[in-house]
Amino acid sequence: MPGSALVAARKAACGLLDLLFPDECRVCDEPLRLCEPPYEISRVPVCSRCLNAPEFFRAEFYCAACRTPFVNRAPLDEAGLCALCRLGLNGFDHVYTFGAYDGTLRRLIHLFKFEGVETLRKPLGALLARALPRECGFDAIVPMPLHWRRRWQRGFNQSELLAKEIARRWNAPVADVVHRKKATAPQAGLTSAQRRKNVQGAFEVKKGRRLEGMRLLLIDDVLTTGATASVCARALKRAGATEVTLLALARRDRRGGMEVAAGGAAGLGS
Repeated sequence: MPGSALVAARKAACGLLDLLFPDECRVCDEPLRLCEPPYEISRVPVCSRCLNAPEFFRAEFYCAACRTPFVNRAPLDEAGLCALCRLGLNGFDHVYTFGAYDGTLRRLIHLFKFEGVETLRKPLGALLARALPRECGFDAIVPMPLHWRRRWQRGFNQSELLAKEIARRWNAPVADVVHRKKATAPQAGLTSAQRRKNVQGAFEVKKGRRLEGMRLLLIDDVLTTGATASVCARALKRAGATEVTLLALARRDRRGGMEVAAGGAAGLGS
């Protein structure tokens, strides 16, 4: 093909790509490079730099069970447990999260959850998978359910999409076994105790679902105080599950406003 024809064909192809694919990163607003290296041809409207920006959540002091971070070890007992875990107020047995709910990761989650960019399920699912140790054993994956009105408004359950990504990587089944039987008020602005009261009785296992002896992996997108996830985990255990591990994409770092005196505790939940 003559050089001029090749240039014309390349320009035509780039024009078509501009029509079919997004041309601006929805996080940093930089142009996506469709026709020059590094080629970023994707239905995900986010550049590779922003997709690779989120980092693991790090904390020097944290609860050995629920992984709540603390600014010092005063709230932890000799076994490394926080007050909530010592009192048995957390319904789950273990918690794993990828990153802090801020910066680029928060923006990516908002695009996915609130702006309907469902194509982010794969890159976000990959981050979620990195937080789960390969030796972690479970029999089924349970997505955190949405109330039917919320799901109808949103068009999908973000936790279910993430659960399917984990299922594909771990070759494990997704179990649609629990539903949210009542809508609850928003958790934002509530104390840990108010959050637990707000979601009390919100979940129940579907009739006929047998969970006896099962180890379950509960998937959520964001972990705030753990109140919602804890209530859901308890419903699964009442139905016979022996162990519930919580896996969330991000968690709020609440160390700045937490009680850190001896005996104090910070709530955990979604």
